Amino acid sequence: MARSEKFSTLTIIIPTLNEASHLPLLLADLNAWPYDLEVIIVDGGSIDLTISIARIYGLNVIKSHKKNRGYQLKTGASNAKGDWLLFLHADSRLSPRWVKNLSKIIQNKKSENFAWYFDFKIKRYNPEFRFLEIAVALRSYFLQRPYGDQGLLIHKDLYYNSGGFSSLKIMEDLDLITRITKTNKVKRIKENIYTDDVKWSNSNVIKRAIKNAKLRKKWRKGYDINKLSKEYDT
Repeated sequence: MARSEKFSTLTIIIPTLNEASHLPLLLADLNAWPYDLEVIIVDGGSIDLTISIARIYGLNVIKSHKKNRGYQLKTGASNAKGDWLLFLHADSRLSPRWVKNLSKIIQNKKSENFAWYFDFKIKRYNPEFRFLEIAVALRSYFLQRPYGDQGLLIHKDLYYNSGGFSSLKIMEDLDLITRITKTNKVKRIKENIYTDDVKWSNSNVIKRAIKNAKLRKKWRKGYDINKLSKEYDT
């Protein structure tokens, strides 16, 4: 997935664990990028066809010895060659216009002073989902707290100056964003990213949002990360 044109290089890092049903769709979206592109898959021990799919696409596959998204993201970044890093969840889909806006950001030297996020969307129609999208947009803009399912575009210098991802099973996105926003702002890419509706369809959106807020509060107070991870999964 590399093309030879002079351009600031981009590395896309995707942590995976049994993502065979999602990965081909995301990779199809990424194939629209017309410049040099490195895609790194950091797999946490998939037993489906995730790794085979990644290798068919000719991607760099790193096998993580931990089922730990923070560790996987950190490992991917440490192996990245690009000037810019884009972290994505495997169940994400990108808007058809993502290339235009992302390339504008990368070409602008001033963009290196900010971290960038997509607008969170869920494709399936549901009034609760629309409420959730609005809440996420307000939180991201006013509180400067976009989360991992919104993607994260960041120049490598700002990433390392902020300390990079920590090896956390959960809250790895909030942990990094909190450190970034101590010195720099996050900005919208002004394009949508669509997340799989399954994880939201199987639960009450309001109850899940409240539960997640409580988990974040516990994390800020130093609650054991392993216990938090178990609570999140229940």
